[in-house]
Amino acid sequence: MASQPLKGLLVVSMEQAVAAPYCASRLADAGARVIKIERPEGDFARAYDAVALGQSSYFVWLNRGKESLCLDIKAPGDKALLETLISKADVFIQNLAPGAMGRAGFGSAQLREKYPRLITVDISGYGDEGEYASMKAYDLLVQAESGLAAITGRAEGPGRVGVSACDIACGMHSHAAVLEALIERGITGRGKGIAVSLFDGMADWMTVPLLQFEGTGKTPPRIGLAHPSICPYGAFETKDAQLVLIAIQNEREWASFSEHFLDERDLPKQEGFRSNNERVAHRPMVDAHIARMFASLDRDACAAKLKRANVAYGFVNDCEGLRDHPALRRVTVETEQGPIAIGAPPARLSDGARNLGPVPSLGQHSLAIRAEFAA
Repeated sequence: MASQPLKGLLVVSMEQAVAAPYCASRLADAGARVIKIERPEGDFARAYDAVALGQSSYFVWLNRGKESLCLDIKAPGDKALLETLISKADVFIQNLAPGAMGRAGFGSAQLREKYPRLITVDISGYGDEGEYASMKAYDLLVQAESGLAAITGRAEGPGRVGVSACDIACGMHSHAAVLEALIERGITGRGKGIAVSLFDGMADWMTVPLLQFEGTGKTPPRIGLAHPSICPYGAFETKDAQLVLIAIQNEREWASFSEHFLDERDLPKQEGFRSNNERVAHRPMVDAHIARMFASLDRDACAAKLKRANVAYGFVNDCEGLRDHPALRRVTVETEQGPIAIGAPPARLSDGARNLGPVPSLGQHSLAIRAEFAA
């Protein structure tokens, strides 16, 4: 069983939805004790759907290994309990509405003055400055605002990335920043403040399209399952209606693909096919030429020829294909309704897999935590 490097650390997280719970769940995976503060009615992500044995798929995914404590911080006793928890915490995370924690007397700078070893994490939609600071922000809104939707999808119009990419990016950045702050605290003895917004997290991921726009004056086009600056790099349909995605990264690969898949050794010498820039400029012609070979072969024959050409390829799977994929690793987490298999944490550790804790029911640990931290 893998070690738990964060064992002994206390994380208090006033969290909801996806971004903050993502960060806190990864800390819990590494052994930290994570106390999740929920409103009496619970984290609204508990009701996003009911497909995981009657529970929310989002909540099951992002809340394993945590303790659930219900608090109403407008009530004096609960507010005092939260103060006590924070005073003993190593990390305090919050992603409530902009300014809410400050108005309640739990602003991050104020908390760090009182508790110098505390690491605070404020997760927001657009940061705490400027005209967007007070805006409510959810994943799809930020996909739109950040330009991600404009470069996603087909030519007909913008598209949503099919998972909560802005939330997840923010949670990942927050998790990495907490680990860095813990290392720094081990050296200096002092905590620090961390602020991460959904917009900043996606803006970082959007650097290449942004630079391409500034360099050309044009937003990269939406081209579906293709690459805006490499050709051929896209999906083609086989004789038996399977979609195969190929990726040609350089001229050596293009030559091999031409010779061993297309059976046209001299194709790279022909006008329109001679270089990547030339192929991109003539993409419809190039793709149509390649598509004819794919359409003449079934899935297995395409795979055999692509392997012989040493070309990178993959099949365009749906969720059933993911479920049955030979590379998919899964782990089981316990929930109040029974065990559920989820995707395994991506990092594979040399000392083995970690034992992920159960998903808490609403307020499951309230009585025990109240008794433990009673004044």
